[in-house]
Amino acid sequence: MKSQANTQTMKPATAAKKLGVYLEATPAEFREGVVSRAELAALEAEPPQWLADLRANGPHPRPVVAARLGISIAGLARGGVTEALTTQQIEELRDENPEWLQKERATQADVRKENVRIKKKHAEEAERKARGSERD
Repeated sequence: MKSQANTQTMKPATAAKKLGVYLEATPAEFREGVVSRAELAALEAEPPQWLADLRANGPHPRPVVAARLGISIAGLARGGVTEALTTQQIEELRDENPEWLQKERATQADVRKENVRIKKKHAEEAERKARGSERD
């Protein structure tokens, strides 16, 4: 008896998240079906025009908007941005540079600095521990 390989599939929402696009902006046939891992790989390798357009112009999901603005998703919410934005809207927001965005960028910079400090501290502790165990 031959065992048949099961094709792993995912919901359109999962596939859209992996592709970095806003699900509601995808074509109906994408939203209404399921996506196999092979189909996802094909979409990533050779994006169709609709996917290329979505990635370039949006609307973009909140994680992409936050990354393009250099802030966290929570920072977007604190700034009152709760919906998907187009590339043009993101650029306009960046150009306006409202006070909340400046604050969130500063907060994100502080978080990154703290993460680097903690990573360095852990590396130093691991190195110290390794040297200590060499003496044993």
